Amino acid sequence: MTGEAPAPAARPRARPWFAQDWYFAIALALFVGVSVWFGRAIQDFFAPTAQAVDAPSFVGETLSDAINTAARMRLRVNVLQRTPSDRFPKDVVIRQDPAPGTEVREGRQISVVVSSGVQIFPMPDLRYESLREVGLDLSHAKLTLGKVKPVPNDEVPANFVVTQDPPPLSSVRVGTVINVEISKGGPPAVRVPDFVNMSIDEARQAATDAHIHLGQIVWTPFGRYGPLRGVVVRQAPNFNALIDPLQSVSLQVSAGPLESGYIIRQVHATATVPEDAGDADHTPVVRVEVHDETGGWNVYDAFAQPKQKLDFNLTVVGTAELDVFVNNELIDSTRLGVEPKVEEKQELGPPPAGSHPQGIAPVISTEPSTAAAASGATAAPASAATKEATK
Repeated sequence: MTGEAPAPAARPRARPWFAQDWYFAIALALFVGVSVWFGRAIQDFFAPTAQAVDAPSFVGETLSDAINTAARMRLRVNVLQRTPSDRFPKDVVIRQDPAPGTEVREGRQISVVVSSGVQIFPMPDLRYESLREVGLDLSHAKLTLGKVKPVPNDEVPANFVVTQDPPPLSSVRVGTVINVEISKGGPPAVRVPDFVNMSIDEARQAATDAHIHLGQIVWTPFGRYGPLRGVVVRQAPNFNALIDPLQSVSLQVSAGPLESGYIIRQVHATATVPEDAGDADHTPVVRVEVHDETGGWNVYDAFAQPKQKLDFNLTVVGTAELDVFVNNELIDSTRLGVEPKVEEKQELGPPPAGSHPQGIAPVISTEPSTAAAASGATAAPASAATKEATK
Protein backbone atom coordinates (compact mmCIF):
# COMPACT_ATOMS: atom_id res chain seq x y z
CA MET A 1 0.00 0.00 0.00
CA THR A 2 1.55 3.12 -0.99
CA GLY A 3 0.76 6.52 0.20
CA GLU A 4 -0.21 7.78 -3.26
CA ALA A 5 -3.85 8.82 -3.84
CA PRO A 6 -5.71 7.09 -6.70
CA ALA A 7 -5.97 9.02 -9.94
CA PRO A 8 -9.42 10.46 -10.70
CA ALA A 9 -11.51 8.68 -13.39
CA ALA A 10 -11.45 10.24 -16.86
CA ARG A 11 -14.63 12.26 -17.68
CA PRO A 12 -16.28 11.46 -21.04
CA ARG A 13 -15.77 14.09 -23.75
CA ALA A 14 -18.89 16.12 -24.56
CA ARG A 15 -20.03 16.05 -28.25
CA PRO A 16 -19.87 19.35 -30.04
CA TRP A 17 -23.24 21.09 -30.42
CA PHE A 18 -22.98 21.13 -34.16
CA ALA A 19 -22.69 17.32 -34.31
CA GLN A 20 -26.02 16.93 -32.57
CA ASP A 21 -27.68 19.38 -35.00
CA TRP A 22 -26.26 17.49 -37.97
CA TYR A 23 -27.90 14.24 -36.88
CA PHE A 24 -31.17 16.06 -36.32
CA ALA A 25 -30.98 17.68 -39.74
CA ILE A 26 -30.38 14.34 -41.42
CA ALA A 27 -33.26 12.78 -39.57
CA LEU A 28 -35.54 15.68 -40.42
CA ALA A 29 -34.58 15.61 -44.10
CA LEU A 30 -35.14 11.87 -44.21
CA PHE A 31 -38.57 12.27 -42.61
CA VAL A 32 -39.57 15.05 -45.01
CA GLY A 33 -38.36 13.06 -48.02
CA VAL A 34 -40.30 9.98 -46.99
CA SER A 35 -43.40 12.08 -46.33
CA VAL A 36 -43.19 13.79 -49.72
CA TRP A 37 -42.61 10.52 -51.50
CA PHE A 38 -45.52 8.86 -49.70
CA GLY A 39 -47.84 11.81 -50.36
CA ARG A 40 -46.89 11.90 -54.07
CA ALA A 41 -47.49 8.17 -54.32
CA ILE A 42 -50.96 8.57 -52.84
CA GLN A 43 -51.73 11.52 -55.18
CA ASP A 44 -50.57 9.59 -58.24
CA PHE A 45 -52.70 6.66 -57.16
CA PHE A 46 -55.90 8.65 -56.81
CA ALA A 47 -55.18 11.44 -59.34
CA PRO A 48 -52.44 10.54 -61.81
CA THR A 49 -50.43 13.40 -63.24
CA ALA A 50 -51.97 14.73 -66.54
CA GLN A 51 -49.72 14.23 -69.52
CA ALA A 52 -49.61 16.38 -72.62
CA VAL A 53 -51.06 14.88 -75.81
CA ASP A 54 -51.77 16.18 -79.31
CA ALA A 55 -55.43 16.89 -79.98
CA PRO A 56 -56.69 14.38 -82.58
CA SER A 57 -58.60 15.41 -85.71
CA PHE A 58 -62.34 14.83 -85.29
CA VAL A 59 -63.41 16.68 -88.47
CA GLY A 60 -65.10 14.24 -90.84
CA GLU A 61 -65.74 11.63 -88.12
CA THR A 62 -69.14 10.76 -86.78
CA LEU A 63 -69.90 12.09 -83.33
CA SER A 64 -69.87 8.61 -81.79
CA ASP A 65 -66.44 7.84 -83.29
CA ALA A 66 -65.10 11.18 -82.04
CA ILE A 67 -66.33 10.42 -78.50
CA ASN A 68 -64.71 6.96 -78.55
CA THR A 69 -61.39 8.35 -79.88
CA ALA A 70 -61.38 11.07 -77.22
CA ALA A 71 -62.09 8.53 -74.46
CA ARG A 72 -59.07 6.42 -75.47
CA MET A 73 -56.87 9.52 -75.23
CA ARG A 74 -58.42 10.59 -71.92
CA LEU A 75 -60.09 13.61 -73.52
CA ARG A 76 -63.71 14.79 -73.49
CA VAL A 77 -65.97 15.92 -76.36
CA ASN A 78 -68.51 18.72 -75.98
CA VAL A 79 -71.07 19.39 -78.76
CA LEU A 80 -71.05 23.16 -79.07
CA GLN A 81 -73.58 23.48 -81.93
CA ARG A 82 -75.55 21.55 -84.57
CA THR A 83 -75.88 23.27 -87.95
CA PRO A 84 -77.13 22.32 -91.46
CA SER A 85 -74.45 21.44 -94.00
CA ASP A 86 -74.42 20.52 -97.69
CA ARG A 87 -70.93 19.04 -97.40
CA PHE A 88 -71.11 16.90 -94.26
CA PRO A 89 -73.80 14.26 -93.59
CA LYS A 90 -75.88 14.29 -90.46
CA ASP A 91 -74.03 13.69 -87.12
CA VAL A 92 -70.57 14.28 -88.67
CA VAL A 93 -68.12 16.73 -87.04
CA ILE A 94 -67.66 19.93 -89.07
CA ARG A 95 -65.25 21.93 -86.83
CA GLN A 96 -63.40 21.54 -83.55
CA ASP A 97 -61.61 23.66 -80.96
CA PRO A 98 -58.68 23.31 -80.15
CA ALA A 99 -57.52 22.56 -83.69
CA PRO A 100 -56.04 19.14 -84.57
CA GLY A 101 -52.40 18.79 -83.49
CA THR A 102 -52.67 21.33 -80.65
CA GLU A 103 -50.89 20.15 -77.49
CA VAL A 104 -53.41 19.64 -74.68
CA ARG A 105 -53.36 17.89 -71.32
CA GLU A 106 -55.27 14.72 -70.63
CA GLY A 107 -58.79 15.44 -69.44
CA ARG A 108 -59.09 18.51 -71.67
CA GLN A 109 -62.49 19.21 -73.30
CA ILE A 110 -62.63 19.42 -77.11
CA SER A 111 -65.57 21.48 -78.42
CA VAL A 112 -67.07 20.39 -81.76
CA VAL A 113 -69.71 21.62 -84.25
CA VAL A 114 -71.82 18.78 -85.67
CA SER A 115 -73.76 18.69 -88.95
CA SER A 116 -77.56 18.35 -88.76
CA GLY A 117 -77.61 17.25 -92.42
CA VAL A 118 -79.09 18.77 -95.56
CA GLN A 119 -82.48 20.42 -94.97
CA ILE A 120 -84.72 20.23 -98.06
CA PHE A 121 -88.10 21.96 -97.98
CA PRO A 122 -90.70 23.37 -100.43
CA MET A 123 -89.92 26.73 -102.00
CA PRO A 124 -92.23 29.50 -100.67
CA ASP A 125 -94.58 31.21 -103.14
CA LEU A 126 -93.29 34.78 -103.56
CA ARG A 127 -95.60 35.83 -106.41
CA TYR A 128 -97.56 39.05 -105.85
CA GLU A 129 -95.35 39.92 -102.86
CA SER A 130 -93.44 43.16 -102.39
CA LEU A 131 -89.66 43.10 -102.14
CA ARG A 132 -89.93 43.76 -98.41
CA GLU A 133 -92.19 40.72 -97.97
CA VAL A 134 -89.82 38.67 -100.14
CA GLY A 135 -86.89 39.63 -97.92
CA LEU A 136 -88.75 38.58 -94.79
CA ASP A 137 -89.83 35.24 -96.27
CA LEU A 138 -86.35 34.41 -97.56
CA SER A 139 -84.74 35.39 -94.25
CA HIS A 140 -87.16 33.16 -92.34
CA ALA A 141 -86.41 30.21 -94.66
CA LYS A 142 -82.64 30.97 -94.67
CA LEU A 143 -82.64 31.52 -98.43
CA THR A 144 -80.66 34.14 -100.35
CA LEU A 145 -82.09 36.76 -102.70
CA GLY A 146 -80.23 36.80 -106.03
CA LYS A 147 -81.05 38.84 -109.14
CA VAL A 148 -84.03 41.21 -109.14
CA LYS A 149 -85.14 41.95 -112.71
CA PRO A 150 -87.85 44.55 -113.50
CA VAL A 151 -90.23 43.44 -116.28
CA PRO A 152 -93.30 45.09 -117.85
CA ASN A 153 -96.57 43.59 -116.64
CA ASP A 154 -100.14 44.87 -116.69
CA GLU A 155 -101.56 42.36 -114.22
CA VAL A 156 -99.16 42.63 -111.28
CA PRO A 157 -98.76 45.94 -109.39
CA ALA A 158 -95.47 47.81 -109.71
CA ASN A 159 -92.63 46.53 -107.50
CA PHE A 160 -94.40 43.22 -106.83
CA VAL A 161 -93.06 39.80 -107.84
CA VAL A 162 -94.22 38.42 -111.19
CA THR A 163 -92.15 35.22 -111.40
CA GLN A 164 -89.50 33.49 -109.32
CA ASP A 165 -86.75 30.94 -109.87
CA PRO A 166 -86.91 28.28 -108.40
CA PRO A 167 -90.71 28.14 -108.81
CA PRO A 168 -93.08 27.74 -105.83
CA LEU A 169 -93.10 24.36 -104.03
CA SER A 170 -89.95 23.11 -105.79
CA SER A 171 -87.38 21.48 -103.49
CA VAL A 172 -84.77 23.88 -102.11
CA ARG A 173 -82.24 23.80 -99.31
CA VAL A 174 -80.81 26.34 -96.89
CA GLY A 175 -78.75 28.97 -98.70
CA THR A 176 -80.35 28.49 -102.14
CA VAL A 177 -80.19 31.67 -104.26
CA ILE A 178 -83.61 32.90 -105.41
CA ASN A 179 -84.00 35.14 -108.48
CA VAL A 180 -87.18 37.16 -108.98
CA GLU A 181 -88.79 39.33 -111.64
CA ILE A 182 -90.74 42.33 -110.39
CA SER A 183 -93.41 44.24 -112.27
CA LYS A 184 -92.83 47.71 -113.66
CA GLY A 185 -96.58 48.17 -113.47
CA GLY A 186 -99.14 48.91 -116.15
CA PRO A 187 -100.59 52.21 -117.34
CA PRO A 188 -101.73 54.64 -114.60
CA ALA A 189 -105.39 54.37 -115.68
CA VAL A 190 -107.51 52.59 -118.30
CA ARG A 191 -110.86 53.52 -119.83
CA VAL A 192 -113.71 51.02 -119.48
CA PRO A 193 -115.18 49.75 -122.78
CA ASP A 194 -118.94 49.49 -123.40
CA PHE A 195 -119.79 45.82 -122.68
CA VAL A 196 -123.60 46.20 -122.70
CA ASN A 197 -125.37 44.15 -125.44
CA MET A 198 -122.18 42.17 -126.13
CA SER A 199 -122.20 38.42 -125.70
CA ILE A 200 -120.20 37.19 -122.72
CA ASP A 201 -117.49 35.81 -125.04
CA GLU A 202 -117.25 39.13 -126.89
CA ALA A 203 -117.04 40.94 -123.54
CA ARG A 204 -114.19 38.72 -122.37
CA GLN A 205 -112.25 39.34 -125.57
CA ALA A 206 -112.87 43.09 -125.37
CA ALA A 207 -111.67 43.09 -121.75
CA THR A 208 -108.50 41.26 -122.75
CA ASP A 209 -107.81 43.71 -125.57
CA ALA A 210 -108.34 46.71 -123.26
CA HIS A 211 -106.28 45.17 -120.40
CA ILE A 212 -109.37 45.15 -118.19
CA HIS A 213 -109.91 42.56 -115.45
CA LEU A 214 -113.41 41.09 -115.28
CA GLY A 215 -114.58 40.47 -111.75
CA GLN A 216 -117.94 39.09 -110.68
CA ILE A 217 -120.24 37.91 -113.49
CA VAL A 218 -123.86 37.65 -112.35
CA TRP A 219 -126.17 35.51 -114.48
CA THR A 220 -129.72 36.75 -114.02
CA PRO A 221 -132.98 35.23 -115.36
CA PHE A 222 -135.24 37.89 -116.91
CA GLY A 223 -138.12 35.60 -117.96
CA ARG A 224 -139.61 34.74 -121.30
CA TYR A 225 -139.14 38.20 -122.74
CA GLY A 226 -135.60 38.73 -121.45
CA PRO A 227 -132.46 39.10 -123.62
CA LEU A 228 -130.84 36.09 -125.22
CA ARG A 229 -128.66 33.91 -123.01
CA GLY A 230 -125.18 35.34 -122.49
CA VAL A 231 -125.99 38.95 -123.42
CA VAL A 232 -124.45 41.57 -121.10
CA VAL A 233 -127.22 43.66 -119.56
CA ARG A 234 -125.34 45.91 -117.14
CA GLN A 235 -121.78 46.72 -116.13
CA ALA A 236 -120.04 48.42 -113.24
CA PRO A 237 -118.10 50.70 -113.53
CA ASN A 238 -119.97 52.23 -116.46
CA PHE A 239 -118.75 52.76 -119.99
CA ASN A 240 -115.89 55.25 -120.46
CA ALA A 241 -114.99 55.42 -116.76
CA LEU A 242 -111.28 55.72 -115.87
CA ILE A 243 -110.15 52.98 -113.48
CA ASP A 244 -106.95 51.61 -112.00
CA PRO A 245 -105.50 48.75 -114.11
CA LEU A 246 -105.97 46.38 -111.15
CA GLN A 247 -109.61 47.31 -110.60
CA SER A 248 -112.11 44.76 -111.93
CA VAL A 249 -115.33 45.30 -113.88
CA SER A 250 -118.48 43.39 -112.88
CA LEU A 251 -121.05 42.27 -115.45
CA GLN A 252 -124.71 41.30 -115.22
CA VAL A 253 -125.56 38.73 -117.90
CA SER A 254 -128.88 37.33 -119.06
CA ALA A 255 -129.50 33.67 -118.26
CA GLY A 256 -131.80 33.38 -121.29
CA PRO A 257 -135.51 33.78 -121.98
CA LEU A 258 -136.33 30.16 -121.19
CA GLU A 259 -134.62 30.18 -117.83
CA SER A 260 -136.02 31.37 -114.55
CA GLY A 261 -133.15 30.26 -112.34
CA TYR A 262 -130.92 27.39 -111.22
CA ILE A 263 -130.25 25.62 -107.99
CA ILE A 264 -127.22 27.21 -106.33
CA ARG A 265 -125.09 24.86 -104.24
CA GLN A 266 -122.41 25.55 -101.66
CA VAL A 267 -119.96 22.66 -102.06
CA HIS A 268 -116.83 21.64 -100.16
CA ALA A 269 -114.58 19.72 -102.57
CA THR A 270 -111.20 18.06 -102.06
CA ALA A 271 -108.51 16.78 -104.43
CA THR A 272 -105.33 14.85 -103.60
CA VAL A 273 -102.24 14.94 -105.82
CA PRO A 274 -101.15 11.37 -106.73
CA GLU A 275 -98.02 10.08 -105.05
CA ASP A 276 -96.35 9.33 -108.41
CA ALA A 277 -97.22 12.72 -109.94
CA GLY A 278 -93.66 14.09 -109.78
CA ASP A 279 -90.03 13.19 -109.13
CA ALA A 280 -87.01 14.69 -107.41
CA ASP A 281 -86.29 17.07 -110.31
CA HIS A 282 -89.81 18.03 -111.46
CA THR A 283 -92.63 19.38 -109.31
CA PRO A 284 -96.06 18.56 -110.82
CA VAL A 285 -98.33 21.34 -112.08
CA VAL A 286 -101.89 20.86 -110.87
CA ARG A 287 -104.97 22.52 -112.35
CA VAL A 288 -108.44 22.17 -110.85
CA GLU A 289 -111.34 23.26 -113.06
CA VAL A 290 -115.02 23.74 -112.22
CA HIS A 291 -117.77 23.60 -114.85
CA ASP A 292 -121.39 24.56 -114.18
CA GLU A 293 -124.27 26.32 -115.93
CA THR A 294 -122.33 29.60 -115.94
CA GLY A 295 -119.29 28.16 -117.71
CA GLY A 296 -115.89 26.92 -116.53
CA TRP A 297 -113.07 28.40 -114.46
CA ASN A 298 -109.94 27.41 -112.61
CA VAL A 299 -109.95 27.26 -108.82
CA TYR A 300 -106.29 26.12 -108.65
CA ASP A 301 -103.49 26.34 -111.21
CA ALA A 302 -100.03 26.05 -109.65
CA PHE A 303 -97.31 23.68 -108.49
CA ALA A 304 -98.16 21.08 -105.85
CA GLN A 305 -96.34 18.32 -104.00
CA PRO A 306 -97.21 14.63 -104.42
CA LYS A 307 -99.81 13.52 -101.84
CA GLN A 308 -100.67 17.17 -101.18
CA LYS A 309 -104.35 17.65 -100.32
CA LEU A 310 -106.23 20.58 -101.85
CA ASP A 311 -109.63 21.65 -100.56
CA PHE A 312 -112.05 24.30 -101.81
CA ASN A 313 -115.35 25.89 -100.80
CA LEU A 314 -117.25 26.41 -104.05
CA THR A 315 -120.50 28.01 -105.17
CA VAL A 316 -121.82 26.17 -108.22
CA VAL A 317 -124.93 26.75 -110.29
CA GLY A 318 -127.02 23.88 -111.66
CA THR A 319 -125.21 20.83 -113.03
CA ALA A 320 -121.55 21.13 -111.96
CA GLU A 321 -118.36 19.11 -112.33
CA LEU A 322 -114.86 19.27 -110.80
CA ASP A 323 -111.94 18.19 -113.03
CA VAL A 324 -108.37 17.66 -111.77
CA PHE A 325 -105.43 17.86 -114.20
CA VAL A 326 -101.82 16.95 -113.39
CA ASN A 327 -99.29 18.15 -115.97
CA ASN A 328 -102.25 18.85 -118.32
CA GLU A 329 -103.51 15.27 -118.02
CA LEU A 330 -107.01 14.69 -116.64
CA ILE A 331 -106.76 12.33 -113.68
CA ASP A 332 -110.13 12.76 -111.97
CA SER A 333 -113.61 14.12 -112.64
CA THR A 334 -116.32 14.49 -109.98
CA ARG A 335 -119.94 15.59 -110.22
CA LEU A 336 -120.75 18.33 -107.71
CA GLY A 337 -124.48 18.45 -108.43
CA VAL A 338 -127.08 17.83 -111.13
CA GLU A 339 -129.81 20.27 -112.12
CA PRO A 340 -133.21 18.55 -112.02
CA LYS A 341 -135.13 18.43 -115.26
CA VAL A 342 -137.77 21.07 -115.74
CA GLU A 343 -141.06 19.36 -116.49
CA GLU A 344 -142.69 22.36 -118.15
CA LYS A 345 -141.04 24.41 -120.87
CA GLN A 346 -141.98 27.95 -121.68
CA GLU A 347 -143.21 28.74 -125.17
CA LEU A 348 -142.09 32.03 -126.58
CA GLY A 349 -144.67 34.24 -128.17
CA PRO A 350 -144.86 37.84 -129.23
CA PRO A 351 -143.94 40.17 -126.39
CA PRO A 352 -146.79 42.10 -124.84
CA ALA A 353 -147.31 45.74 -125.72
CA GLY A 354 -144.80 48.01 -124.05
CA SER A 355 -142.16 45.32 -123.49
CA HIS A 356 -138.74 45.39 -125.11
CA PRO A 357 -138.02 43.30 -128.23
CA GLN A 358 -136.24 40.01 -127.57
CA GLY A 359 -132.48 40.38 -127.49
CA ILE A 360 -132.57 44.06 -126.46
CA ALA A 361 -131.51 44.70 -122.91
CA PRO A 362 -134.16 46.14 -120.61
CA VAL A 363 -133.44 48.88 -118.12
CA ILE A 364 -132.22 47.07 -114.99
CA SER A 365 -132.75 48.56 -111.58
CA THR A 366 -130.64 47.77 -108.57
CA GLU A 367 -133.56 45.88 -107.00
CA PRO A 368 -133.88 42.09 -107.49
CA SER A 369 -135.62 41.17 -110.74
CA THR A 370 -139.22 39.99 -110.47
CA ALA A 371 -139.88 39.70 -114.21
CA ALA A 372 -138.94 36.02 -114.52
CA ALA A 373 -141.60 33.40 -114.08
CA ALA A 374 -141.00 30.11 -112.30
CA SER A 375 -140.58 27.22 -114.68
CA GLY A 376 -141.01 24.37 -112.24
CA ALA A 377 -140.72 23.40 -108.61
CA THR A 378 -137.01 22.70 -108.95
CA ALA A 379 -136.08 26.14 -110.18
CA ALA A 380 -134.66 28.82 -107.91
CA PRO A 381 -136.66 32.01 -107.29
CA ALA A 382 -136.56 34.53 -110.13
CA SER A 383 -134.72 36.98 -107.91
CA ALA A 384 -131.87 34.55 -107.30
CA ALA A 385 -128.69 35.66 -109.07
CA THR A 386 -126.02 33.17 -110.04
CA LYS A 387 -122.35 34.03 -109.77
CA GLU A 388 -119.46 33.05 -111.95
CA ALA A 389 -115.91 33.04 -110.69
CA THR A 390 -113.37 35.25 -112.42
CA LYS A 391 -111.75 33.50 -115.33
